[in-house]
Amino acid sequence: MILHPHAKRSLFLGSSVLALAVLIGAFGAHGLKAIVTPEKLITFETGVRYHFYHGIGLMMVGLLQQTLPAIRLNAAAYSFLIGILLFSFNCYFYVLSGAKIFAMIVPVGGLLFVTGWILISVRLLKFR
Repeated sequence: MILHPHAKRSLFLGSSVLALAVLIGAFGAHGLKAIVTPEKLITFETGVRYHFYHGIGLMMVGLLQQTLPAIRLNAAAYSFLIGILLFSFNCYFYVLSGAKIFAMIVPVGGLLFVTGWILISVRLLKFR
């Protein structure tokens, strides 16, 4: 079986994002406890959790693109990927730097997560 190019890209991005989430999560669990406040550790863990959720979402998009090649889910995949960068990575940067500007960008990433899920649901409803 040959992977559809869109599926291949989404699956590659998803698996790469998930590998990075494991590394960042391990850093948070083992390297941050002694140097940040418990509140900031919770923020970091939230970033990691959403990083995982949407990495799995990217994998799901790839599987849908492979199974239903006519469905158009590239916008959802990019919403998840950019959402991870804006939500999760800004959580990480905020915890590590303390700069509030990073915390202010986080809601934009959350909005992209919601957008990605809505795009999937709309495309599935319209799919024949």
